[in-house]
Amino acid sequence: MSRNVGVIGLGAMGLGVARSLLRAGFKVHACDLRREVLQAFVAEGGVGCATPAELGAHCEVVITLVVNAAQTETVLFGERGDDGALAAMKPGGVVIASATVAPEFAVELGKRVEAAGLKMLDAPVSGGAARAASGEMTMMTSGPAAAYAACEDVLAAIAGKVYRLGATHGVGSKVKIINQLLAGVHIAAAAEALALGLREGVEPNALYEVITHSAGNSWMFENRVPHILAGDYTPLSAVDIFVKDLGLVLDTARRTKFPLPLSAAAHQMFMMASTAGHGGEDDSAVVKIFPGIELPAKQ
Repeated sequence: MSRNVGVIGLGAMGLGVARSLLRAGFKVHACDLRREVLQAFVAEGGVGCATPAELGAHCEVVITLVVNAAQTETVLFGERGDDGALAAMKPGGVVIASATVAPEFAVELGKRVEAAGLKMLDAPVSGGAARAASGEMTMMTSGPAAAYAACEDVLAAIAGKVYRLGATHGVGSKVKIINQLLAGVHIAAAAEALALGLREGVEPNALYEVITHSAGNSWMFENRVPHILAGDYTPLSAVDIFVKDLGLVLDTARRTKFPLPLSAAAHQMFMMASTAGHGGEDDSAVVKIFPGIELPAKQ
């Protein structure tokens, strides 16, 4: 019989993960606040659950792919403390906690999950929607050996690379926020470079072609600048995600008085874009903070 696995959060990453699990033969239960997204997944062969508790009651492994720590808290513990997924799961089950959160939150979450008789992997993810959809995303994980042993097959179905970073919860989250430091700075730098090119009258498609074949290229420049060139800011990862994630980076460094000047500058850029009303747009919309440039119109 196929194992029952739950996915809470069918966003850009979560939907890809849920589909990858279906392809691998798991019985996939899903929960999402957006009824139309959940119904579409049910039409593909998944099982829709109205609440995290309903999902938890059926699943041996539950993956949380929500936005932040507050949402992780809500879906696992519920509004009352006993109506989330955790209280409904059977002893010995595994929570794969994949939201980007502060490392200290991941540490405390691990303690609470284990106190409930369950196992947990601190397991943030990277790679974007495309790699999630193909089952080839990267996972930065940490947790006890028993937790890995209980979900090896699940990890193999959803990730191309599973980095095991230690037995202690929180290590995976530390590596993820360092990744987000680079991702946010690279997006901000890509936007700044393109904005300068537009201001100087360089043909933007030609600029993109040259940079992507030169030493100044980055994965983020290559991936995000096409959104700007197409004038399409449909969010895959939103501006407000980097307001949050770079905030986590700076909070972590602030505790030990460690300077992060580039992270601070990039965070302010995303804050400016969010305050200007672009928080829900694709993170490439950070380019809109630059004055005196004419951005390409939506094609």
